[in-house]
Amino acid sequence: MTSDSPNHRLKDLSVASLAGRSCWVLSDGKKGHEVQSLGVAEALDLDVTIKRVDPKGLARRFAPYAPVSRHEQFGAASSPFSPPWPEVAIGAGRLVVPYMRALKRHAGRDTFTVILLDPKFGLATADLVWIPLHDQTTGANVISTLAPPHRHSPSSLALLRDERPPFQVPDEKTKAVVLLGGPNGRHRYSDATIKRLVTSLRSLIKCNVTLLATLSRRTPPELAQAVKAVVEDSEGFFWDGAGENPLAHFYAHGDMFIVPADSINMTAEPCVTGRPVYVFHPDGGSEKFTRFHQTLSEHGATRALPASFSHLESWSYPPLFAADTIAEDIVRRWAQSRSP
Repeated sequence: MTSDSPNHRLKDLSVASLAGRSCWVLSDGKKGHEVQSLGVAEALDLDVTIKRVDPKGLARRFAPYAPVSRHEQFGAASSPFSPPWPEVAIGAGRLVVPYMRALKRHAGRDTFTVILLDPKFGLATADLVWIPLHDQTTGANVISTLAPPHRHSPSSLALLRDERPPFQVPDEKTKAVVLLGGPNGRHRYSDATIKRLVTSLRSLIKCNVTLLATLSRRTPPELAQAVKAVVEDSEGFFWDGAGENPLAHFYAHGDMFIVPADSINMTAEPCVTGRPVYVFHPDGGSEKFTRFHQTLSEHGATRALPASFSHLESWSYPPLFAADTIAEDIVRRWAQSRSP
């Protein structure tokens, strides 16, 4: 299964089988990983308990291959990882893999285990493994989607559209949401790169556009300051990290989106809206990121950010919400695993 369009049949199916059942979300503390896991758990309407994993020393260095350290006493009454075992466990990232293996060993068929992203320890690590389509990995217990799962469901955004957003911008202007990434191991933000982004954003102002912008943990100060100045000139709103993040309201009220190619999550999340998504490419990249962006472009969701706008474009596409697709597959496989 590779479609991740919103599935309106899921809720009836999940309520009858998994809704309200216990779930551990194994989290390594990385926001991107935790958002993906919670998105799937919430699509299933599970009773979630977040279990933080923080291996030390060699156990951390050699994850996912090393076992859980004996000092953590996995399964003992004094450990955070002890019975009653959850009926579903979901986790993402290499650090959670040893804990998922230990849980599978202790709980057996009592817990349905789900790993998001390639576990790097074999697909048998969990009952179901989600791997993004651009990773090009297949298997009997693998589900792949164009975009990663997240928590911004179509139904939750529909509710937010009926609410007054926590920011004020001119109603008559087109609202362009700008998500700021930052340098990572594959992408760089030189002064010339920042100037290229600012030039494109300034051209939008001439098209009667107001900007709504939010930064990430990786956003360097020089990028944030440059974009903030453009946002202010557009009579828009810039979230600088203080107070509650208005991102969900941005998705609900935005007419178009500008996302950084250096973040798969930040690129994919606005695609739940079915509205235009422009991708800004900083310096660098990788084959993996190129494949990902190509799949979204071929779906009709994204286009490259122009160097300058002379007019506004409009297009639509089937919205992408992978959490529902993955959740439906969990329900089906969970039911099969309980069959005599």
